[in-house]
Amino acid sequence: MVNWLAITAWALGSVVWVEIVRDVYHVLCHRIPALYRLHGWHHRVFRKDLTPLSEEIYRQAQWRNDLPESLLMLVMSLALWGVALGWAPASHWGALAGTLYTCTFIFGAVVRGWGFAWAHELTDITHLPGDFESPPTRWFVNRPYHWRHHFDNQNAYFCGALTVVDGLMGTALSLKGKTVAVTGASGSLGRSLLLHLYRAGAKPIALTTGTETVTISPEGETLPLPTITWQAGKEEDLTELLEKVDILILNHGINVHGERTAEAIAKSYEINAFSSWRLMESFLKTVRTNRDMVCKEVWVNTSEAEVSPAFSPLYELSKRTLGDLVTMRRLDAPCIVRKLILGPFKSNLNPIGIMSADRVAQKIVKLARSDARNIIVTINPLTLLVFPIKEFCVSLYFRWFSQSTKDLT
Repeated sequence: MVNWLAITAWALGSVVWVEIVRDVYHVLCHRIPALYRLHGWHHRVFRKDLTPLSEEIYRQAQWRNDLPESLLMLVMSLALWGVALGWAPASHWGALAGTLYTCTFIFGAVVRGWGFAWAHELTDITHLPGDFESPPTRWFVNRPYHWRHHFDNQNAYFCGALTVVDGLMGTALSLKGKTVAVTGASGSLGRSLLLHLYRAGAKPIALTTGTETVTISPEGETLPLPTITWQAGKEEDLTELLEKVDILILNHGINVHGERTAEAIAKSYEINAFSSWRLMESFLKTVRTNRDMVCKEVWVNTSEAEVSPAFSPLYELSKRTLGDLVTMRRLDAPCIVRKLILGPFKSNLNPIGIMSADRVAQKIVKLARSDARNIIVTINPLTLLVFPIKEFCVSLYFRWFSQSTKDLT
């Protein structure tokens, strides 16, 4: 009896296998000079709008980079088929799916190398010119995702179809040279984020309601950072700055604990929800070009209070409001919007917090570089289970029962 489930598993596994082979080879091309001499032709081909600089260079790149890469994929796909033949002889045919899949890449490289006019548009999808229609995707490589490898950082964004290797290596987001503004910068988490962003190669800017210059100590020496003083309700004062910012991290907030006065309600919603909302909207308006769409991001600290009690009702209510607004807005956002779902860490807002703000910040940066869109750092395992379900359901509800901004224009 034919075991179609096993055959299907081998087929899917073989396709993932050859993609991993391709991406690992790509990484090695950027690590080994002899391989980069071939791969370098690929990086010589395109202008920033993804139009080829030269037809001759484009054709040479196919023979020197794309074809050798595809032939390696072919060899490794046959090796996997050999493993399947010995290990699961009844379903080994499924493993040939990776070989057939690889043959499409060989065909594409050959016809592009021969210079057929139709070949580029039909077989080289991630290098097509034109305006980007959406930000870089999470699990599959689209044109914006691959554009970053060419023009943001050649030592990141290595994947060609699936983003698995970049996710594991932490190369799915490059912070090197990025201007990153952090609100709530004088707080425990804000300072720690600024430190770890700096260590990752970013250029951090501190946004604070205080008047003192924010400092960090990356190597034991005090380093003052560019510090901008602002106040909730005066977000328009930051409009000019946001034009120059690549990543905006909305981290400010207030905790009135057990208060429930009208003033406490207004203050909680104003600072925890609406201030962040206005800043996010101002930042999204700065996304105008292809480069903006792929390099600009917003990270919003909505807190674990989205899905679990914080024993501070107004903190929970205001943070849940912000969380739902962000969930709705990122359905149409012109750039990547990440959520920071953080458990209780020790800070001025929560002096009895359990986690270390420094460890939380370190984990946030690590997960962002793996391209996590919902960055969950908590000691509560239920949050890891409940939040993705909640986010999926709420997002689906908003998608079904609200109109896209594109439909209204």
